[in-house]
Amino acid sequence: MADHIKIRPASGTWVVRAAGAVLGESTKALELTEGDYPPVIYFPRSDLAMAFLDPTDKTSHCPYKGDASYFTIVAKSGPLQNAAWSYETPKPAVAEIKDHIAFYTTKVAVEQV
Repeated sequence: MADHIKIRPASGTWVVRAAGAVLGESTKALELTEGDYPPVIYFPRSDLAMAFLDPTDKTSHCPYKGDASYFTIVAKSGPLQNAAWSYETPKPAVAEIKDHIAFYTTKVAVEQV
Protein backbone atom coordinates (compact mmCIF):
# COMPACT_ATOMS: atom_id res chain seq x y z
CA MET A 1 0.00 0.00 0.00
CA ALA A 2 1.14 3.51 -0.61
CA ASP A 3 2.67 4.76 2.62
CA HIS A 4 0.30 7.73 2.71
CA ILE A 5 -2.88 5.55 2.67
CA LYS A 6 -4.11 3.83 5.81
CA ILE A 7 -7.25 1.66 6.11
CA ARG A 8 -8.66 0.56 9.45
CA PRO A 9 -12.01 -0.46 10.89
CA ALA A 10 -14.09 2.63 11.71
CA SER A 11 -14.92 2.41 15.38
CA GLY A 12 -18.53 2.36 16.50
CA THR A 13 -21.66 2.61 14.37
CA TRP A 14 -21.81 4.82 11.28
CA VAL A 15 -24.87 6.06 9.42
CA VAL A 16 -25.32 7.74 6.04
CA ARG A 17 -28.37 9.95 5.42
CA ALA A 18 -29.53 11.67 2.24
CA ALA A 19 -32.41 14.13 2.10
CA GLY A 20 -33.56 12.99 5.54
CA ALA A 21 -33.60 9.28 4.70
CA VAL A 22 -31.20 6.72 6.16
CA LEU A 23 -29.36 4.97 3.32
CA GLY A 24 -27.34 2.74 5.58
CA GLU A 25 -26.00 1.97 9.02
CA SER A 26 -22.91 -0.10 9.74
CA THR A 27 -20.67 -1.38 12.47
CA LYS A 28 -18.36 -2.77 9.77
CA ALA A 29 -17.41 0.48 8.02
CA LEU A 30 -13.80 1.22 7.09
CA GLU A 31 -11.94 4.48 7.58
CA LEU A 32 -9.47 5.40 4.85
CA THR A 33 -6.98 8.18 5.42
CA GLU A 34 -4.85 9.44 2.57
CA GLY A 35 -2.12 11.95 3.28
CA ASP A 36 -3.48 15.22 4.63
CA TYR A 37 -7.03 14.65 3.34
CA PRO A 38 -9.86 14.19 5.85
CA PRO A 39 -10.71 10.53 6.61
CA VAL A 40 -13.30 8.89 4.34
CA ILE A 41 -15.76 6.31 5.64
CA TYR A 42 -16.43 3.36 3.32
CA PHE A 43 -19.67 1.45 3.97
CA PRO A 44 -20.07 -2.24 3.07
CA ARG A 45 -22.64 -2.60 0.29
CA SER A 46 -24.46 -5.16 2.42
CA ASP A 47 -25.25 -2.41 4.94
CA LEU A 48 -26.66 0.05 2.37
CA ALA A 49 -30.07 0.39 0.72
CA MET A 50 -28.62 -0.22 -2.75
CA ALA A 51 -32.05 0.29 -4.38
CA PHE A 52 -31.49 4.04 -3.87
CA LEU A 53 -28.08 4.07 -5.56
CA ASP A 54 -28.05 4.18 -9.36
CA PRO A 55 -24.72 3.59 -11.13
CA THR A 56 -23.69 6.44 -13.45
CA ASP A 57 -21.28 6.66 -16.37
CA LYS A 58 -18.83 8.82 -14.41
CA THR A 59 -15.43 7.33 -13.61
CA SER A 60 -12.17 8.65 -12.23
CA HIS A 61 -8.71 7.23 -11.69
CA CYS A 62 -6.49 7.24 -8.60
CA PRO A 63 -2.94 5.99 -9.13
CA TYR A 64 -3.03 4.37 -5.67
CA LYS A 65 -6.58 2.96 -5.45
CA GLY A 66 -7.55 2.33 -9.08
CA ASP A 67 -10.64 3.29 -11.10
CA ALA A 68 -13.66 4.66 -9.25
CA SER A 69 -17.28 4.23 -10.36
CA TYR A 70 -19.98 6.65 -9.22
CA PHE A 71 -23.59 6.48 -8.05
CA THR A 72 -26.48 8.91 -8.03
CA ILE A 73 -28.69 8.76 -4.95
CA VAL A 74 -32.40 8.59 -5.73
CA ALA A 75 -33.93 10.83 -3.07
CA LYS A 76 -37.50 11.98 -2.55
CA SER A 77 -36.38 15.59 -3.07
CA GLY A 78 -34.62 14.69 -6.34
CA PRO A 79 -31.46 12.93 -7.49
CA LEU A 80 -28.11 13.63 -5.86
CA GLN A 81 -25.83 13.23 -8.86
CA ASN A 82 -22.58 11.30 -8.44
CA ALA A 83 -22.86 11.53 -4.64
CA ALA A 84 -21.12 8.22 -3.95
CA TRP A 85 -18.27 6.19 -5.36
CA SER A 86 -16.64 2.80 -5.13
CA TYR A 87 -13.60 0.98 -6.44
CA GLU A 88 -15.03 -2.10 -8.12
CA THR A 89 -11.59 -3.63 -8.68
CA PRO A 90 -9.27 -1.73 -6.35
CA LYS A 91 -5.52 -2.10 -6.54
CA PRO A 92 -4.25 -5.00 -4.40
CA ALA A 93 -2.74 -2.65 -1.80
CA VAL A 94 -6.24 -1.32 -0.94
CA ALA A 95 -8.24 -4.48 -1.64
CA GLU A 96 -10.13 -4.04 1.66
CA ILE A 97 -12.32 -1.31 0.11
CA LYS A 98 -13.74 -3.68 -2.53
CA ASP A 99 -17.53 -3.99 -2.13
CA HIS A 100 -17.60 -0.73 -0.12
CA ILE A 101 -19.08 2.65 -1.06
CA ALA A 102 -18.04 6.11 0.10
CA PHE A 103 -20.11 9.30 0.00
CA TYR A 104 -19.42 12.98 -0.58
CA THR A 105 -20.13 14.64 2.76
CA THR A 106 -21.00 17.82 0.86
CA LYS A 107 -24.05 15.98 -0.52
CA VAL A 108 -25.06 13.62 2.33
CA ALA A 109 -24.52 13.26 6.07
CA VAL A 110 -22.04 10.62 7.22
CA GLU A 111 -22.04 10.40 11.00
CA GLN A 112 -20.90 8.23 13.85
CA VAL A 113 -23.85 7.44 16.14
